[in-house]
Amino acid sequence: MNGKGLRKSALCIALGMCLSSALSLQSAHAANNDGSLVGRTTPGAQVTVTSPDTGFTRTVTADEQGNYRFPFLPVGNYNVAVSSDGAAVGEARTVTISLGNATNLTVASATDLAAVQVLGSRVISPIDVTSTESATNITRQEVARLPVQRDITDVATLAPGVNRGEFGGISFGGSSVAENSVYINGLNVTDFYNRVGFSSLPFSFLQEFQIKTGGYSVEFGRTTGGVINAVTRSGSNEFHAGADLVFDGLMQSEAKDHTGLISRYDETEENNYAVWASGPIIKDRLFFFGIYEKRDLDGQNTNDGGTRFFKTDGNNDFWGAKLDWQINDSNLLELLAFSDKNDTTQDSYPFDHTTGDRGERDNRTFNKNGGDNWALTYTGYLTDALSMKVLYGENERNASVNSLNDAACNLVQDRRVSADFIGCTSNTAVIDRTDTREAARIDFEWSLGEHLLRFGADHENNTSDYSSVYPGNGLRYEVSNIPASRRVNGVIVPDPTATAYVRTRQVANNGTFETENEAYYVEDNWSVTPNLVLNLGLRWEAFDNKDAEGRSYIEMDDMIAPRFGFSWDFNGDGRAKIFGNAGRYYLPVANVINIKQAGPFLDARRFFVFQGFGTFTNPSTGITYPDPILGQEIGTVDDSQGDGTVGDLTGEVDQDMDPVYQDEYILGFQQMLGETWSWGVRGIYRKLHDAIDDMEITYNGFCEVDTFVMANPGKDLTFFTDTDPDCDGDNDAMVTIDTSSQGWALYNDDGDLVGQRGWGQAKRTYRALEFVLDRAWDDKWAFNASYTLSYSKGNAEGPVNSDTDFADSGRTEAFDNPFVNLDGYGYLPNDHRHQFKFRASYALADNWLLGGTLDAQSGRPVSEFGAGNPIDSTEFLSHYICEFNCTEEFEPSERIYRLSPRGAYDRLPWAYSLGASIAYNRDFGRVKMNAKFAIYNITNEQTVTEVNETREEQDGIGTPNPFFFQGTGYQAPRYAQFILSINY
Repeated sequence: MNGKGLRKSALCIALGMCLSSALSLQSAHAANNDGSLVGRTTPGAQVTVTSPDTGFTRTVTADEQGNYRFPFLPVGNYNVAVSSDGAAVGEARTVTISLGNATNLTVASATDLAAVQVLGSRVISPIDVTSTESATNITRQEVARLPVQRDITDVATLAPGVNRGEFGGISFGGSSVAENSVYINGLNVTDFYNRVGFSSLPFSFLQEFQIKTGGYSVEFGRTTGGVINAVTRSGSNEFHAGADLVFDGLMQSEAKDHTGLISRYDETEENNYAVWASGPIIKDRLFFFGIYEKRDLDGQNTNDGGTRFFKTDGNNDFWGAKLDWQINDSNLLELLAFSDKNDTTQDSYPFDHTTGDRGERDNRTFNKNGGDNWALTYTGYLTDALSMKVLYGENERNASVNSLNDAACNLVQDRRVSADFIGCTSNTAVIDRTDTREAARIDFEWSLGEHLLRFGADHENNTSDYSSVYPGNGLRYEVSNIPASRRVNGVIVPDPTATAYVRTRQVANNGTFETENEAYYVEDNWSVTPNLVLNLGLRWEAFDNKDAEGRSYIEMDDMIAPRFGFSWDFNGDGRAKIFGNAGRYYLPVANVINIKQAGPFLDARRFFVFQGFGTFTNPSTGITYPDPILGQEIGTVDDSQGDGTVGDLTGEVDQDMDPVYQDEYILGFQQMLGETWSWGVRGIYRKLHDAIDDMEITYNGFCEVDTFVMANPGKDLTFFTDTDPDCDGDNDAMVTIDTSSQGWALYNDDGDLVGQRGWGQAKRTYRALEFVLDRAWDDKWAFNASYTLSYSKGNAEGPVNSDTDFADSGRTEAFDNPFVNLDGYGYLPNDHRHQFKFRASYALADNWLLGGTLDAQSGRPVSEFGAGNPIDSTEFLSHYICEFNCTEEFEPSERIYRLSPRGAYDRLPWAYSLGASIAYNRDFGRVKMNAKFAIYNITNEQTVTEVNETREEQDGIGTPNPFFFQGTGYQAPRYAQFILSINY
């Protein structure tokens, strides 16, 4: 042991207790909504923990080696006392139990120790030398010291390797935004429809957050990204009450005119007013915490073209409650309930951005989301060594969109000018959806000497009640230029004088769709030596996605996910560790797949020669709008993606599909520097295996067909199809084809079938180095800095596509045909090569506190998508740009293409965001006041964060897209926030 370690050990013993000491290294694992206390003391001694807040008391007896453990402890502060044969061992101490972690506390007698002089103060080491996972814990107190928005998403992005992605989601370690899981008090609140969002709670209701970025134990699954774990506040023996007033969007700067098109986010404010109360119903037994929050939203913005003005209003109520019943010292019961229903209205007006004038309101859209949620959790301490936890709950999320003009107005776009809607509605669908999760799980911990066994099971029943149609007559009208090839819908446009065409699209669906997910897990945390812990886990999972008639559609079981981790306190002084883990993680199929692929889905597309605009008058407003005039039909109706019936789906889904999973490997090091500073480094390697996506099969080995099949690109596909010698179009046999070389029909210039083509397998790898430097808060100041160097490469971002803005999880364009990803391996949209994150807080005086944050990350790579390929005449997304001989007079084989690999066109610029806050605290007896003023994006950076990446029109080989590389997303302008909190 080195000199510093010896001094620390002596100091710990002199104080009677030490955390993470050299005397013991107990396995330190905790469940997903509480923490644990572990350690070593005199063999046979009685260790008692008592909560000063609730009076909860529990005593365990140390085993023959002196080890003791308190699993499933609610988050909070505890007093710890140890006695042996009626005599106290050491001194009583107070420890903090944090979310998802175990506090390692060794208690030893100082009877035989010579006097030790203690100089100064010490801060307990933040390094948990018994943990093998990668996680960041952040408390509400730390957030209050920083200029950080009061929501789970912003808190999560404080962790290294985590950043905001498309569709309002978060990317963990190169993953797409549709691969994460979010838990509140152990209840999974992740959106299972599309896996992007989650149920929301106000910050005033939350106590602590844990962001798991890798290496998490086998009790967590159904994610190939990361885990956000949060717990709410609870009541105590003292009555407390308070109010939080949040005024957001103050002093907001106007968005810049980046491209000559207008995109404004001006005068958008969201003010929240929360009141809460907590206390005992029965002292030492039954406690409550209740909260009510009023949410007012007032926003306005224009569309990109500056032709429409939108005014958004929301006036919503949130309520939440937490009940904790300490039945006795061995049995606890807690109830969580909250409602995050959110209704907003958006009024639409014609607008002239050159004058700033707006006309009369011509439509109002109603949006509803959120729902009622609850969970009941029982904790039982069956013996000193065996404990259990049981949870049952329901998570509800509604999604409803409709407008006043839905009955009368059709969707109309003139895509020759912009993507804006020019009809009397911009509501792209009339949707009514309710997603309900019924969740049940049971978890056990059993301490057997050097082995801590953890095992359990969880089951989820996820049901979506869904209906969706286009407004008006149910058709969407899109006007586009006829491409240079003059080929539309697979044929030559019959009118040689036509310059534009109209595509009408009818999309409709409805039904009840159910998915069942279940898992069992077992884990051994083995203290091999006093300084070495091994974590050995195994998780078994099964997913069953059902169609609208309740039949299994995509069913996968026997998914085995092994996990292995280690933590080595190599100096034996609790101040440094080497840790690592390797694990497999499976991703379930989102419910949107059941709904869009296994329901009575209708997707009928027809094409017509465009003969100009007529007029349509909205009967409710009297306002006249353009209405496309349809000429001669081009080609035939395409309903290959859905004809409005469920039917026999064995021809539309692989009957032997492999699941999507990711293997992860992590090796890390952490070390204390003095008593307040620590640093660490972590190397990460992630590899995603397989994808489940819709593939257009045009040749099955026997006949030419045209059907979309859910399958694993580049792997064997077994499906029901047509094998009749006459190829009559009727499915008659089950066939297996190797989609790495089969499935897509190839034709020569004369239209003769000459062979087949296959798909490449989905690939994604993430390599990163993370460096973290941290100074713990000591009532004076704190500092945290991290740098992440990462490389995310492959041909598949994940279940959603950021580069083509496709948000239906598992239904991307990436594998619609073999050419979308042909030679398309490269840097992926979530590849931010360099990321710096800084946060600091400083107590300027007794009542004043300064906070600051700085985020800097390099821009994402940009691709340029073409519309053709050098293999066949398909007109769709690809990484090939037609350079010569692109017009119709040239045969497909004569076209000359340029390869533009994924992410190789350019990179977006670095994005910087600087925030600052100042807070004033004052006590008036038992009443405490806190006022915080924060400014976000101080330098008013409005860097482009995404662009249009389509070089050619999607259905037009050689036809330039006029909006290519035009910005479609920017940093939000500078704004301020004021928070006033009063607590009693």
